[in-house]
Amino acid sequence: MTTVRTTHVGSLPRPESLVRLMYAHQEGGGDPAELEAAVTDAVHDVVAMQHGAGIDVVSDGEMGKPGFVNYVRERLSGFGGQAAPWSIDDLEAAPELAVAQYAGHIMPPNCEGEVAYVGQAGVARDVETLRLALDKTGHDAAFLPAASPGCIATCSPNLHYPDYDSYLDALADAMAHEYRAIVDAGLVLQLDCPDIPMAGHTNFWCRDEVERRGLVGFAERHVAAIDRALEGIDPSRVRLHLCWGNYEGPHHLDAPLAELLPAVLAGRPRMISFEAANPRHEHEWEDVRRLAIPDDVVLVPGVVDTLNNIVEHPRLVAQRLRRYADVVGPERVIASTDCGFGTFVGFGRVGAQVAQMKLQAMAEGAALVG
Repeated sequence: MTTVRTTHVGSLPRPESLVRLMYAHQEGGGDPAELEAAVTDAVHDVVAMQHGAGIDVVSDGEMGKPGFVNYVRERLSGFGGQAAPWSIDDLEAAPELAVAQYAGHIMPPNCEGEVAYVGQAGVARDVETLRLALDKTGHDAAFLPAASPGCIATCSPNLHYPDYDSYLDALADAMAHEYRAIVDAGLVLQLDCPDIPMAGHTNFWCRDEVERRGLVGFAERHVAAIDRALEGIDPSRVRLHLCWGNYEGPHHLDAPLAELLPAVLAGRPRMISFEAANPRHEHEWEDVRRLAIPDDVVLVPGVVDTLNNIVEHPRLVAQRLRRYADVVGPERVIASTDCGFGTFVGFGRVGAQVAQMKLQAMAEGAALVG
């Protein structure tokens, strides 16, 4: 009997002491050595937690990053200042939710000059810290998330390049160094791509590009940038994460998965992670069943919600997983979360203890699938 493997999307709740240090660092203060020591301790603790919860492919919990995309401020040259905030269309009727979830310390920068990768020490530190934690637990399978070129482009306005395509390709060429470093270290690379699903309901600075190309055309252009960055990298070691925004809101304007998935499946990454547990997207397993899934693609559906403190029953997890196992076989399904539990430092609706319980329930549910 094949047992469905388990993973999650990357970020996990950070200790409050680490949150305070990260805030101080973002504001230009604090002791770098104290922060580095706190990150190391947090990574060791969170890897041990995942190992104990029964997670097969673990991460560093993004303990050393202020957020899944704004961390690139320290990895790329050419960025500075602070970008104007974007708005999310479905939250216009509930502005109090937007303030509660996105005010504060996100702080994406602008692109103000030539983009180049300068984060070699940072990614090496991430890899080494995770490796030491893996050795301590005896765990051998892990991944590291990284922002996709399109994710960075949509969050950080271009004030330098002559057009959007030039900007996107420059980001792809720069971030390729980080992607290769992760894969060369024997880890799975996860590319965070909320830019693709969120393009239809988010007022990014580049919304005119979405309108000009259409939602599918915009997705295809962003996938092309990913393919450019992954040149020479084993695509079976790469997973692409789709997310409609890890926020509590109506989500009634979300683009359908079926509209976007063909463009994503045509790209290089051979593992596709997507939301499949929250009430707006759980039904879309029926759409996936009707699509032609390439024989070498692994589906990584979210089977636990990251925005509520209700722990899913293992039998519910198993039911959700069987829907996809019936399409591609259990050996080509990896159980996951809808998104991260700590997308940005200090943000998250789910506490550490409940997050651990959710991961345990996911592992128990995956064991029921055969």
